[in-house]
Amino acid sequence: MFARRPRDASRGSTGAMPIHPGRGYTSCDHATRGAACLLSALSFPSPSMSLLTLANIRHAYGTQVVLDGATVSIDAGEKVGLVGRNGSGKTTLMKVMLGALEPDRGSIQLQRSARVGYLAQDPDLEPDDTLRDAAERAFARLHDLHVAINEVYDRLASASGEETDRLLRKQARLEAEIEAAGGYAIDHKIDAMLHGLGFTDAQFSLKVRDLSGGQKGRLGLARLLLESPDLLLLDEPTNHLDIAGRRWLEAFLADEYGGAVIVVSHDRWLLDRVVNRIIEVEAGAIREYPGNYHKYVELRRERQLTQSRVREKQLDRIRQEEQFIARYKTGQRAKQARGRQSRLDRFKRDELVERPLEMDVMRLQLPRAPRSGEQVIDARGLVKRYDEFVLFDDLDLTVYRGDRIGIIGPNGVGKTTLVRCLLGELAPGSGTVRLGSRLSVGYYRQLQEHLDLSLTVWQYLQSVIVSLDGQAKASEQQARDLAGAFLFSGHEQDKALGDLSGGERSRAVLAGLVAGAHNVLVLDEPTNHLDIPSAERVEQVLSTGGGYEGTLLLITHDRALLQATCEKLLIFDGQGGLRLFQGTYTDWQRRQDEAVEAQRRERREEQERRAKPPLRSAAPKRDEQATRDPLARLRLPELEERIERLEQRLREIDETMLDPAVYTDGERCRALRLERDDVAAELEPLEAEWARRAETF
Repeated sequence: MFARRPRDASRGSTGAMPIHPGRGYTSCDHATRGAACLLSALSFPSPSMSLLTLANIRHAYGTQVVLDGATVSIDAGEKVGLVGRNGSGKTTLMKVMLGALEPDRGSIQLQRSARVGYLAQDPDLEPDDTLRDAAERAFARLHDLHVAINEVYDRLASASGEETDRLLRKQARLEAEIEAAGGYAIDHKIDAMLHGLGFTDAQFSLKVRDLSGGQKGRLGLARLLLESPDLLLLDEPTNHLDIAGRRWLEAFLADEYGGAVIVVSHDRWLLDRVVNRIIEVEAGAIREYPGNYHKYVELRRERQLTQSRVREKQLDRIRQEEQFIARYKTGQRAKQARGRQSRLDRFKRDELVERPLEMDVMRLQLPRAPRSGEQVIDARGLVKRYDEFVLFDDLDLTVYRGDRIGIIGPNGVGKTTLVRCLLGELAPGSGTVRLGSRLSVGYYRQLQEHLDLSLTVWQYLQSVIVSLDGQAKASEQQARDLAGAFLFSGHEQDKALGDLSGGERSRAVLAGLVAGAHNVLVLDEPTNHLDIPSAERVEQVLSTGGGYEGTLLLITHDRALLQATCEKLLIFDGQGGLRLFQGTYTDWQRRQDEAVEAQRRERREEQERRAKPPLRSAAPKRDEQATRDPLARLRLPELEERIERLEQRLREIDETMLDPAVYTDGERCRALRLERDDVAAELEPLEAEWARRAETF
């Protein structure tokens, strides 16, 4: 029996929690990383059971109705995407599901004893906890169960008769609850979860108070996933995740997590990979679509087309009725005209289909930017480091006119710093940067501190964009047309920037940049605060043929945006190295996946080769054997000493690979596997020689 680390006394611990090897989880290959070993001990309600039902929910904030007659049913184990424009009511619906908000009307039914978990944007963490201890708090309930079952064991030692039977029944119940809550082996789950979400072993001992906002967000997500509630409510879970973290999370939710999931996310690739149903919140109403996000877009477009056709027919009818009423509102048929007017008013109120909100971007005519020189940026020998941490070292990079380069890599490796060095805003440690001629650079920063918040949306756009003829100041109409193209409705165009949400303000800034006649655009996480329709609007404008024809440098973790807009990738490896990849994101990811698969195939072939028994022939005479095989000249004690030494090394490698810090570290695990292959290859002929000699005695 092994023992977990004792909990801190201040956390109410009554002792160490026992761990029984082999109980509560399924053994996994040492090379398996992340999600593969995390949830084998968890149990969830049967998928056939209805977990949560909301019926006829209505809720308003003052006079603004955000939910009107919303009815939703969630089955156990179901994966659902919740989509809609910012402010449409998605978060309100989630709070109703969580029980944190009492709706104005309607009923909520949650399966008895079901647990609901919600990813808060500002997670509740103890500042004095270490990062790992904060994650371990997910198993507080499991710890209490272990304390309870240990008390049962103690009482069984002196119990008799009916009390023994009662305690044995309690023991069986507690053991079932322990298995459902995570079993006996949780350390590897905690470590694998933290590694999957981008934390390193060196960060495990950091205090929560010293973590960045993004790190706290990832820690909150890790703890929630470890708690494994029956229903998981995730509101923008990818906000603080890099591409590797997003891929890990979507694999975990799609393949490993057994509970129900409702996710709000602007990451369309995650929605495509994880969910099998989409719930759309629009104008207070709920609509459901089967399938993933890609299928939802198709079905919604079909619905909008049908809705538009029905509306056109209704408008034709309305025009005919209005013509009749206008013609006969006086005279002998005035009474009939008044009756038809009443019926028409009721028809408009009760039956007229609403105009569908369009998903496709309107075709924009953007001002033509001046032509830049052939070389936009030429950097030679760039070096930047902070203390001992190297961001990039001896970097050579040339950006040519028309290049579309996506800059990707883990969080905190220096992507923004590199861009600022290339633009001359920040001096590198060494190296030179030369900017090309006739450059007009538009730079989207993550913080919008330069804005005059008193300007309305259209006034701001008019002040930053260029007129289509390139001569006069842009007109108010041009500014309003641009605002409309970027999803600002008529009354929203008259809002002051200071009254907008973060996403709305980001959308206004992006609109101004793409229509500002810049021949170079540098965008640093442009879609972080945008909902999906807004992100798709930006994507369509920036994609090839979408209107923007200049040079693009794009820092983003949005894989859909990368794929649609970039033809080259500048990839940070997190160790100070960068490389330029010629191709799209899917080209690069395919190359990465093929390399991993090739390594797996090589390992399988090597294992099969070793498992195949060698062909045996008649044993040569001892003198001949010694001449042909140097091993035959070894004395038996020397042969046995070599075998023992190599077998000992194999045992050491196997034990090392059982360490969670190792089997979740891909590079170290790969090196150990290669060493193990070499040792086994060296051991095989020695064992064959020992067996040959044994047969001669």
